[in-house]
Amino acid sequence: MARTSPNPAPLLLASGLTSGDVAELLKPYGFEDLKRADANIQTMAGEPRPRELLAEILGELLAAVSRTADPDQALNHWERFLQAGVNRVQLFGYLGDSPLMLHLLCTIFGDSAFLAQTLIRDPLLVYWLAEEQVLTRRPSRSALDRALRSIIENLTSVELKLDALRRVKRREMLRIGVRDLLRVADVSETTASLSDLASVLIQAAYEIVETSLQQQYGTPMHRDRNGKLAQTGFAVVAMGKLGGGELNFSSDVDLIYVYASDDGATQPTRPRGSKATQPVPRSIPNEEYFEYLARDLTKALTDVTQEGYVFRVDLRLRAEGSVGRLARPLADYERYYRTRGQGWERLALLKAWPIAGARAVGQAFRRLVKPFVFGRQDGRGRSRAAADIIEQVRAIKGMIDDKMATRGHERRNVKLGIGGIREVEFIVQAIQVLCGRQLAGILDRSTMGTLTRIRRYGLLSAVEQAALTQGYLFLRDVEHKLQMVHDLQTHALPETPDELTRCAIRLGYSPGDRQAAMRRFIADYRRHTMLVHRIFQKLFSAPARSPLLKMTLASLKDTKSGRSDHRRRNNKAGRLH
Repeated sequence: MARTSPNPAPLLLASGLTSGDVAELLKPYGFEDLKRADANIQTMAGEPRPRELLAEILGELLAAVSRTADPDQALNHWERFLQAGVNRVQLFGYLGDSPLMLHLLCTIFGDSAFLAQTLIRDPLLVYWLAEEQVLTRRPSRSALDRALRSIIENLTSVELKLDALRRVKRREMLRIGVRDLLRVADVSETTASLSDLASVLIQAAYEIVETSLQQQYGTPMHRDRNGKLAQTGFAVVAMGKLGGGELNFSSDVDLIYVYASDDGATQPTRPRGSKATQPVPRSIPNEEYFEYLARDLTKALTDVTQEGYVFRVDLRLRAEGSVGRLARPLADYERYYRTRGQGWERLALLKAWPIAGARAVGQAFRRLVKPFVFGRQDGRGRSRAAADIIEQVRAIKGMIDDKMATRGHERRNVKLGIGGIREVEFIVQAIQVLCGRQLAGILDRSTMGTLTRIRRYGLLSAVEQAALTQGYLFLRDVEHKLQMVHDLQTHALPETPDELTRCAIRLGYSPGDRQAAMRRFIADYRRHTMLVHRIFQKLFSAPARSPLLKMTLASLKDTKSGRSDHRRRNNKAGRLH
């Protein structure tokens, strides 16, 4: 586009241009409001020297802006960014020598208001992006952890440390979002990066809160099974997308708080360096201490300050949901799932994974829920249990469908709509619950990993696995592009053609013909959701004649040799597909 367009530099350097001249210079770049676009450019330029430098890169800048989802928005963000205290001479000179960074900024400003606001708030992050080689390198979880600790280790107050977490989160979200927008990172890398970031931040927040509480009340202790006094461990168990290592771009984090034992109390010690006349912290029961810890950790993650927030937290997957205690000991959770656990909780617990605190306690939690998740039925009992699971999934999906229909979102909601992300997850989770005890090799916390494992055991055909995998990746990509616009937890496709077109451009459809991009996007969306829903219906027909039920019962063998024979047959079948 830029090669065939007239040089737009006269917008900044020529005098006496008419409105027709301005329109002629700007028309090739796809702006809807030409007058506003010209005003943006004039404000961006400022004084004579930066004006000259901007004129030199204006053609490249406008061409890059024209390829974004919203060129008009891009110029608005450029104007706000340059008014945020940026040294324009330095920046324009730098961008003249670095066309890659110029294109990067245009992409951010035209595709994501949330990421643009991050740069407007802290313009120096432009140079951080370049120095940190954000386009070529994804930091490991250990590297993130080291960087975070180096920032907070010299801070003294809880408030300063938590604000540091919020700043790091904002900065790293910029990195992850840029790599996703530029398609340097695929969906799997993006979800893994988001999950790593959340895990590191939640662990850091836990340590900050725990240190503060122990200064007030001492260390929680209990008698272990050998009668020895031991420190009482506390674990943060991630559920949902975070538990599976596949977090959304803008997502709540589903957490469960669990600790080792109620039978004990804190043992206060005089703080190091305190005077003998200062009172020793008072002791409180473990139950009280861990309720405080759960409350304070949730508050630390969710409180909004001038630096933003760390994460929105959802605790409704804990025992008894929103009315239950925030934290419970292992024994309470074992009793709850043995006597009162519900069918949908079996599916949810497949993704349970400790991400902070005492990992041994978190792994003990995973072990204690295993009998509840996979059951112990044999023979006719197994058949009845399998039918129950299928019926429960059908009932939950029916309620979701009714809710979506009421909102008019049954064909627009990429997560809960017909053929959406949740249908893929239900297929995967139901097969895991039904077959996981006998076929442990299918178990994986992630949806993508489980689809691969299920295929190896012949529980899905190659065609079905490919359709579910491609559909899941496509829909998760759409979900990210919807959420990164304003950092909102939204899952519904836009209703207007203009917004659908912008969504298509964010997804990488060619901006050369915007109407064609929208049409291709809608066609791909309908194709993927149709294939996913077709497989969902096939597997979750009426329980009595469900193909999933028949397939499951035929696949499970009671003996080790039977499982080995089954595996060999399916490996051979897999090679024939």
